[in-house]
Amino acid sequence: MVGKVYIANFGRRNYAWEDCKRRPSVATMNGEATHAYWLAGDKDGFIGKCREIAKTARGNTLPRFTAARWFNLMGIIQASSQDLWIHRAEGRLWWTETIDEPASIDEEPRRIEALNEFVFECHKPCKPWSDRDKLGRRITWDSLHPRAKDFLATESTLQALSPDNADFARALVEGADLAPWTSLPDWQRALANRKIAPVSNVSGRGKAALNMAMRAKGTAGQSNGQQATRRSKNKEFLFKDEFEAEKYIQALLVAQEFKCAITGLDLEFNERVADRAMLYSLDRIDSDKHYERGNLQVVCQFINMWKSDANDEEFRRLIDVVRLG
Repeated sequence: MVGKVYIANFGRRNYAWEDCKRRPSVATMNGEATHAYWLAGDKDGFIGKCREIAKTARGNTLPRFTAARWFNLMGIIQASSQDLWIHRAEGRLWWTETIDEPASIDEEPRRIEALNEFVFECHKPCKPWSDRDKLGRRITWDSLHPRAKDFLATESTLQALSPDNADFARALVEGADLAPWTSLPDWQRALANRKIAPVSNVSGRGKAALNMAMRAKGTAGQSNGQQATRRSKNKEFLFKDEFEAEKYIQALLVAQEFKCAITGLDLEFNERVADRAMLYSLDRIDSDKHYERGNLQVVCQFINMWKSDANDEEFRRLIDVVRLG
């Protein structure tokens, strides 16, 4: 995946989202009073008019730098090609990539009933919007790490993400391992600031990661306890030891916010719980691969039992069929 990563916003109250999803496109808009300045390339006139008619959320005069950024938005949309665009809507995170077709700009203003305003819209064609990663797993807003929510929020309108945040967004869309980010100290601090207790300080959670690491090593190893780098029914333990795996699984639990990776249900960490079907269980995403980074997720025990060696994408599809009835 090449290009930049942008956060898409579709106007006040997200009014243009359904149209953009249908087309499909990414879009921005100029108000009727400012569009002529943009067409003429009159940046100072555009900024002055914005500051005359627009106010901040607190009712203050719009800062000059904000109006200047607005002037650039249609240009960003027009120039976009093979960029990743992300948008939060309907409790999910949607994404698309722009394609090499020209943008279209309204020749006449259109009235937006919901806003009681006239606007000129600019639409850039893109691939169909999707709320699933490339492995077929739905990307829900609640499942995101708090640190990721900070820079993936739609309030960061049409601003290209920093290289590191952009890499995270690409990995999220690809369905890749997110632990290289979620295990970073500042990400851990962001989680603590959201008052979600760290793994080591929560009853049952502290030992869960180690339990799963040890079980994985035991499953992959020989029955006499030899090192688990030996093959056993196409399962290998590709960590240095169970403690390295424990740290990785802790990061997985944090990234999943202690919920089942497939159903979103709260995981149970009390081994004495009556409903053991809800207990945590380490699952290999691709059963033909091993206990290794990027191929692990934590699910409820009953999900791991139902899934068995099934294809992860197909199993998720069937779970959605059952859930949606």
